[in-house]
Amino acid sequence: QSQRLVRRHRRRGLGRRVGIGHGGRWWFLDDAAGVVGDLVGQAVADPIDARHKGILPPEVWGDGDPEGVRRRAAERMKDTARAAAALGVTVVNGFTGSPVWHLLYSFPPNDFAAIENGYDEFAERWGQIIDVFDDEGVRFALEVHPTEIAYDFVTTRKALDAIGRRPGFGINLDPSHFAHQFLDTAAFAVDFADRIYHVHVKDSRRFLDGRSSILGGHLNFGEPQRGWDFVSPGHGDVDFEAFFRALNRIGYTGPLSIEWEDSGMDREWGAQDALAFVRRTDFAPSAVAFDAAMQREG
Repeated sequence: QSQRLVRRHRRRGLGRRVGIGHGGRWWFLDDAAGVVGDLVGQAVADPIDARHKGILPPEVWGDGDPEGVRRRAAERMKDTARAAAALGVTVVNGFTGSPVWHLLYSFPPNDFAAIENGYDEFAERWGQIIDVFDDEGVRFALEVHPTEIAYDFVTTRKALDAIGRRPGFGINLDPSHFAHQFLDTAAFAVDFADRIYHVHVKDSRRFLDGRSSILGGHLNFGEPQRGWDFVSPGHGDVDFEAFFRALNRIGYTGPLSIEWEDSGMDREWGAQDALAFVRRTDFAPSAVAFDAAMQREG
């Protein structure tokens, strides 16, 4: 097993934290900034099938009855809020699942009333969880991501509206899930400025050559025929300078959490490379306008 590696970095005058850890997926917990609850959260609003057994604790999976799994997952997420509060953690990042992701491609043609009902179901299930988060003084940050109730600009607005734009429900912004959708992460940060509670530094690259597709071709990550894949930060299509400028513009001072996935790169080398990239690319905003900086006092 690889030894877990955690590093911290704070920029003077900015206050953002950069952390990296590894061993499978890469997460960090810095100054009680955030914890992760993605796998269990996925089961709260998903249609449950055999795949979920592989990502859930046995006590949450139970006998596999779909509604029972969803109820137990919801209770575990409530307990996560309580545990976070006890640890002094202010943000829990995670997934919500989605009752409607399987309806992404409208054939056979969708009943779009069923789509709206799916957002209502999400709000009903997660509203009860966010009640507990509110009681505990902890916020939940959904990683906007394909397979979730929010995966782009339109669906993020729909999800926030469905749950009443409650302050307890916000966003963990991960640009790697935007790049292969041809979406502008910097614009997303500006549009949803008041909801950015946590940020992942993660990258992806498109390999579209006329024979591959952004839909993935039912190929596993790392297979060369895929149309896109995750890569180490700075080696993909994400414009991190524009992204960090947008974070500065909206006044984001929270963590920059490096989530590292790259099937073509050694992880130990990639860890150092990713951390060096973020240190080199992140910068503090200017405190004055250019012309004002040129003026002399008196």
